[in-house]
Amino acid sequence: ATIASTEIGLLLRDDVFVDFFNTFLNLPVFGQTPIYFSGTGQWDLWPELPSHLDPSPTALLAWLEKHRLPHFCKSSLCLHLVLCQKLLGFIRSREAAELLNWQSADQWLLEKFISGSQGMRHFRAFVQGTAGGELTDFWLTTERLLDLDESDASQKDLYLSLIHRLKATHLREGSSVITLCTTIAGSLPKAKHIQSISNRRDILRMMQEQALFMIQSYWLPKFFTHCKVGIEEKESCQPLLQEYQERLLQADWQEPSGFPETLPTMHIKRGQGLSGPYCSQKAKAKIWALVKEGRGTQGMKMPSFQTKPERQLGSAGSTRESRLDKDALGSIPQQSEHPANTAFGGKGEVASPRRPGPCAEQVIRLEDLCKEKVLSHLPSSAPLGQLPSLKKPVKTLSFLHWALSAETCAGRPFRDFLKHQHRSMETHLLDLWHDLEEFLPVVLDSSRENSFFLRHLTGDKICKTYLEEDRSEKLPLNTRTLTCLWNRLMFGEFSPWIFRAQKEICKMLCCFYEEFLADDDRTFLQFMSPGNDVPVPEKQGHTADRGECFLLSQRINQTLKLSQALHGTRNLEDVSSEYWQLLAARDLQKGGSVQAEVELVLCST
Repeated sequence: ATIASTEIGLLLRDDVFVDFFNTFLNLPVFGQTPIYFSGTGQWDLWPELPSHLDPSPTALLAWLEKHRLPHFCKSSLCLHLVLCQKLLGFIRSREAAELLNWQSADQWLLEKFISGSQGMRHFRAFVQGTAGGELTDFWLTTERLLDLDESDASQKDLYLSLIHRLKATHLREGSSVITLCTTIAGSLPKAKHIQSISNRRDILRMMQEQALFMIQSYWLPKFFTHCKVGIEEKESCQPLLQEYQERLLQADWQEPSGFPETLPTMHIKRGQGLSGPYCSQKAKAKIWALVKEGRGTQGMKMPSFQTKPERQLGSAGSTRESRLDKDALGSIPQQSEHPANTAFGGKGEVASPRRPGPCAEQVIRLEDLCKEKVLSHLPSSAPLGQLPSLKKPVKTLSFLHWALSAETCAGRPFRDFLKHQHRSMETHLLDLWHDLEEFLPVVLDSSRENSFFLRHLTGDKICKTYLEEDRSEKLPLNTRTLTCLWNRLMFGEFSPWIFRAQKEICKMLCCFYEEFLADDDRTFLQFMSPGNDVPVPEKQGHTADRGECFLLSQRINQTLKLSQALHGTRNLEDVSSEYWQLLAARDLQKGGSVQAEVELVLCST
């Protein structure tokens, strides 16, 4: 709420905000995807504007404030920005210096480690699977919940969903949150009988503050030690280590300064301009075609699916759980055209007396159901000279799944568009698509914290909200699809029919997504055109060479992967040698987390 009410020009003076905002702006659900370099004050637009327009930075900021910032404030990236700011505030404080015996050089280095969206992904990867990971997840969920107004009908469903999620995970007996927040958690049983919502909010807020203090005072120092050891071992981080050692010689503690007094003049980079009308849909299609064809020429592999018996959980018995291998899990929200040799529901299946008999779903071939693996498997080292030419036109449907995967992390702008158009059924279908998307990583990775409780909670929610026969709103999906979904999700189990359902939904939403992009284009041009004399965007004419498309695809690709990891629809990968290269390359004033990934691609090619 504080960010939403702050003038965007002031927000852009904070390099950490800029880093998260750039990550958000480059998610491929949007039409225009700009990036800001705070060190020079330069905005790069994509797609570029028609050559006859003279864009104004003031107009661009007005457009961002009205049509991007509200969605950012509803995204998981914004929650991570708020947590990052809380951690940085502690790191920079005199209290931290005294409590943890940190010198100013230590504070400077830890700030380097944790700032920005890449820094927060590294921190979350470090604490995952520990009490620190559960405390962090609890803090983020509670922050989202406390920002909602449960008396607002439009927010009530989300509020109740988050309450149920907390009860099923962090507020259940034996959880790390209940164990560690003992003094406050003692009030929880009483809170169930208290009618006043404010009392429940107060208890959650106090628990959240206690969880944050534990993260700051215990897990941050452990993370700092981990990172110091990491940069000492990596050659690419030697300049950073050398600067840290030089700062150690300056022993005096200094209060960190605020925003810089002088800022570079904000301006928009002028490119060659478009040779034809402005159309983000065509620009997206061209990049997607390059990615799709390039993936084929690089011999992409199909993710391998494995089945693993789930551990016994009390009297509930044992059920089969399908799992992806470690490298494939991040690709769940995508499709593959490659045939698969693995069928679902074969060996390892444990029969349940309540479960229907073998369904036809068990013999459906995976290539008909599994979705396209998109940008996340484009080899970053593919030489530009080997990239394929773009011959066939690409339809919006082929990249809609890619865009909707990004919408999950972007504050749901397409959903807001559908609601504004009074498209209640299409909004309902989109909600189902997203709920299925969030169900997949939970059901396919049993190592996740609280995965058993979450998959049953989410599966039950999907069945009750969308699939029950007595619902007044019947979904216009294939009856067989709905039946097979119900048969599996009611047990909290994975079903390959999830992919079929999402594919059917994409076909129904495709024309509306095209309208969404066209509306986004019109709005952007109205802000950027003097006198609001704007031609209607036509579906033709975006020009960009293969090298430009490749680098743009890498920028968007890494943005999507990073956002999915923070949102939870992609696994938080273990820290690899690539991370330390990113740390060495990352400069928050030169594009930050997003641009650092592109710099690595440039070096490798």
